[in-house]
Amino acid sequence: MTPLRHFATAALVALLFTSLAVPNARAVTIDMVTVGNPGNTADTTGQPNPAGAVADSFQIMKFEFTNSQYAAFLNSVAKTDTYALYNTDMGSNARGGITRSGASGSFTYAVKANMGDKPVNYVSWFDAARVSNWLVNGATGTSSTETGAYTLVGGQTSGTAPAVNPGATFYIPTEDQWYKAAYYKGGSTNAGYWDYATQSDTAPTAVTANSTGNGSAGSAGNFANYNRAADWNGQDGNVTSVGTNGGPSAYGAFDMSGNLYEWNDLSGAAGSSRGLRGGGWFGNAFSLSSSSRYASAPSFEDNDSGFRLASPVPEPATLGMASGGALCACGWWVLKRRRRA
Repeated sequence: MTPLRHFATAALVALLFTSLAVPNARAVTIDMVTVGNPGNTADTTGQPNPAGAVADSFQIMKFEFTNSQYAAFLNSVAKTDTYALYNTDMGSNARGGITRSGASGSFTYAVKANMGDKPVNYVSWFDAARVSNWLVNGATGTSSTETGAYTLVGGQTSGTAPAVNPGATFYIPTEDQWYKAAYYKGGSTNAGYWDYATQSDTAPTAVTANSTGNGSAGSAGNFANYNRAADWNGQDGNVTSVGTNGGPSAYGAFDMSGNLYEWNDLSGAAGSSRGLRGGGWFGNAFSLSSSSRYASAPSFEDNDSGFRLASPVPEPATLGMASGGALCACGWWVLKRRRRA
């Protein structure tokens, strides 16, 4: 990652669309886990120091945002790709997972073979912000990508990243939120922190991969995808299927150590840089740890960086409405959040 400067009770969110009501809509299913124990103490052993104290409960994606999810987003909003949401390396690089066909105005996007459940890479902070806006605005073909969670002015794709807008229902987590979801032991407000997001203070064993890119560890144990160990598709190290690279964090989030570095909003204030944490498929053990952090220009894109989003914990009334399958007022989509036993 040479261009960089070295610096979840569970709920299911399902955005389900009917093709009759919204012809351009695509189904996007997002698993969220709840990060509880609000008001927890900060960690003073990692970086930054202190880190990980969060006043309120929140939710974070159980898995990294995948190629299938991102292709659905592109097919919904990027027929002309005004905001450079597609990086051509997604198609030309073997570690990328999405191809593009057609001409501007009628672009279509497809997931490569065996890449649907791999985390999307070659995405900037601005791309993740536009996904957040799309989700906040209903995730349809007419949903704005320019306002909602973040206000992006003049088609902005570089420069200063804005702060999240109040009340956003999807957003890029702050560094403290990301750190807590990854490393906090959970169960109380003074539980302490692990060094790795696999609930361990010992460096994970690097996973290998099968011919379709599934990690060798499954969903348990102190393993992670790093150190170029997951060789498949002719590559010396590669992204692997989300949730197949060892056990989750204490809150149930997978791959927060390894697979891809993930964007975070640092303190949450507007700024010319944004954070990346968690290590990637090629990095060393230190890059996976709570002591490793990076920052980059928010326009940065590479084959080792991706994202996962956060959201507020849904209000009980929202949960009750969703369990009955109620349509929102626009009649275009159904938002379901249900508790897991």
